[in-house]
Amino acid sequence: MSSILTNNSAMVALQTLKGINKNMGQIQNEISTGKSVSTAKDNAAVWAISKVMESDVKGFKGISDSLSLGSSTISVARKAAETVTGLLTDIKGKIVAAQEGNVDREKIQTDIAALRDQIKSVTGAAQFNGLNMVKGTENVSILSSLDRSGDGNVAASQITVNRQDLTTGAGKVGTTAAATISYGSIAAPAAAPTPAISGTTTAAAGKNATITVAAATATGNNYSINVNGTSINYTTDGIKTDAEMATFFAGEINALGLEGVSASSTTGTLTVSNANAFQGMELAVGGTQLTYATANGFAQGATNNVVEQRAETIDFSGTANPTDGDSFSVSVAGKSYSYTSGKGETMEDVARGLKTAIDSEHSSGIKTAVQKNETTGQWSLAIDDAVGGRAMGLTVTSGGEASGGLFGLDAVNVTTSEGAESALSNIETMINASIDAAASFGSAQKRISIQSDFVSNLSDALKSGIGSMVDADMEETSARLQALQVQQQLGVQALSIANQSPQSILSLFR
Repeated sequence: MSSILTNNSAMVALQTLKGINKNMGQIQNEISTGKSVSTAKDNAAVWAISKVMESDVKGFKGISDSLSLGSSTISVARKAAETVTGLLTDIKGKIVAAQEGNVDREKIQTDIAALRDQIKSVTGAAQFNGLNMVKGTENVSILSSLDRSGDGNVAASQITVNRQDLTTGAGKVGTTAAATISYGSIAAPAAAPTPAISGTTTAAAGKNATITVAAATATGNNYSINVNGTSINYTTDGIKTDAEMATFFAGEINALGLEGVSASSTTGTLTVSNANAFQGMELAVGGTQLTYATANGFAQGATNNVVEQRAETIDFSGTANPTDGDSFSVSVAGKSYSYTSGKGETMEDVARGLKTAIDSEHSSGIKTAVQKNETTGQWSLAIDDAVGGRAMGLTVTSGGEASGGLFGLDAVNVTTSEGAESALSNIETMINASIDAAASFGSAQKRISIQSDFVSNLSDALKSGIGSMVDADMEETSARLQALQVQQQLGVQALSIANQSPQSILSLFR
């Protein structure tokens, strides 16, 4: 049936042409924008995901900038620490030269002062954008990542870099009594928490072991005493009195000429003394007529016996560590010396800090050493008093301000032989502090560099992922466009033919 009112063929051709034109519009939009999903209307789910990922990429751009800033800041600090290490090494060379008696110590001290001032100049200038990592103890956090969890929550991650204080200040002693802190004791570990301990220094004669000497009971018996590996033997050639035997051994020990070692005798008693400040004396006896009696600082062991060093020790806790602002004050012979710990410090740092504080005063007759018990791992500050018998003690408080990492550098003075001797051990502590600082900054900078590379690669991966979801495939789009152009032409031709169909009805009326 033909109709001049309804042309079904034209309607079909028209709808087909509209569909082709619509698809061509979409293809032309993809070509012009380069995206297959450019609006939420195109694909709501994919568009939403891509926008979340694009926001993350934008965030990682800010993180990259933060990491670059952090790397530059740490680089400045690392170079400063390395420079300080070199300057301290130069100072050590000067101190070593001052150990020789036939040198001009005043001129050496002038050189040391100039190097010390240069160190202060370096630490003062080592800042980037106002942040100085070689001053103070507050840690610095650098934004390193944005972590998105499965539930959509986002959390920022930080790289924490510890400041490394390379200043020379003495800090500030806290005023709050640390009543619950058991940091140390004199001569033996504290059994209970105590904020203050006290004692006295050893007499100048040192510590000793007393040996009871009995009379020889028969000819041909052998008796021996071994002092620091040197053995003294006595074989009786007749019955000897206890006084004779004690006198013999005392004379033989003194004849050895061992530094700091001496012996004295009375009837039936031999006393062997050790006046060495920081070195114990090994002692052993052989023969039934020689037995240990009373002792002052004598430790009798299973394999060897030791007369302890003359110096008294402040033994710090082998389990606890100080916290930032804990102050330790040692009193010796009427003077007080203090050190305040900083973040992350150990009892070794405290012991070395107190040693530096005491040595800096150049107190007459007072010498110090830092020692470690290899069995327990416990650190001790050994204090030797050449006068002897004077009061000493330790007080611990909290709430102070940390001493600088190069505390004691200002007090280095090699104009005297005593000052040069103490400076030699203390400069090693300072060099180690600056080396540790440079190593810490180097590790942090490397970590920042690794994170920066990761963030850059992650951003590229996210961009690639976004592109795979929303970018148009131009090869496919081009092929589709050509196909649609052919379809459009055919659609127009079909519509033209359909529109001509009613014209045939006119022939019926001729």
